[in-house]
Amino acid sequence: MYSFDTLYDNALLLLHQLIATPSFSREEGDTATLLLDFLHNHHVSPKRLGNNVYACNKHFSSGKPTLLLNSHHDTVKPNRGYTRDPFAPAIEDGKLFGLGSNDAGGCLVSLIAAFVYFNDRKDLPFNLLLAASAEEEVSGVHGIEMILPELEPVDCAIVGEPTLFQMAVAERGLMVLDCTAHGMAGHAARNEGQNALYTAMEDIETIRNFRFDRVSSLLGETCMNVTVIENDNKQHNVVPPVCRFVTDVRVNELYTFNEVIEMVQEKVKSKVIPRSTRLRSTSIALDHPLVKAGLESGYSYYGSPTTSDKALMPFPALKIGPGDSARSHMADEYIFVSEIRQGIEKYCNLLEGYGRYLLKN
Repeated sequence: MYSFDTLYDNALLLLHQLIATPSFSREEGDTATLLLDFLHNHHVSPKRLGNNVYACNKHFSSGKPTLLLNSHHDTVKPNRGYTRDPFAPAIEDGKLFGLGSNDAGGCLVSLIAAFVYFNDRKDLPFNLLLAASAEEEVSGVHGIEMILPELEPVDCAIVGEPTLFQMAVAERGLMVLDCTAHGMAGHAARNEGQNALYTAMEDIETIRNFRFDRVSSLLGETCMNVTVIENDNKQHNVVPPVCRFVTDVRVNELYTFNEVIEMVQEKVKSKVIPRSTRLRSTSIALDHPLVKAGLESGYSYYGSPTTSDKALMPFPALKIGPGDSARSHMADEYIFVSEIRQGIEKYCNLLEGYGRYLLKN
């Protein structure tokens, strides 16, 4: 069995390698190969589907409940505020800098270390699955959704995302609405036509001021923000006949996506079309053995405003991990190296506690 010091050293080295290897969403092939090699070198027999890497523990048995450990190895593209090379991992003042270090590299390598730690355990009262998934940052269809049908039936999951190791027992759903305002082209000098831009502006103001009545105790209000506005008009003297804008909607568990679509469409003149209704709001019961194990270890819980691959899982899932969501996608992203060591230990403690609850029942 690996010591925690060895697990930490290996996890830190792997994270350096992941940072140094570009892995933008839908371009994760090289980091998938890295992960395959790492797992092979640690006596795990992984499989690959697309850019997803997955494995089961050595003593997997059909008679036990199955727990999935999941995090993603894709990243967003670095923003213009970077002052460092995003692909040059560097440790300064206890911080490991690099793109994907916090979201979600620290979580991923910590979960992998925990999987390796338990991989050869014969006395586990549960099975372990590991999935390092692709396309999380773009909610792509070739990520976690692609491999779930290939896995053994899953009873519950731990999703590694930076939460300061608080338990995100619920998270808002995400729905993107494409809204289109229609008017009629005309000559601006003669004040002709119907200006679709003005219609869009009125609808945007309506959305800005709209409030949903049902407020969740964990997730707060359902909220909407217009994030993009555009039209195809390139001439200053033509009244635009079409204007499009995009609305980001974060939905709590008290509304269905269809309810939200109907409510918005009733209030605006623009045509409202959802891009997807896949990323639903999710929650895990506070009396679930995973949550009880976390509470026993002193971990607090909350409702997360952000969405993860948890939204695509048809079984109870707990989002938790080292790092801080506030650092995700920031310039000069970093994670404290101490958070990685603590993450490995805390994931292992959580799994041990989960096992104890199963044995009690």
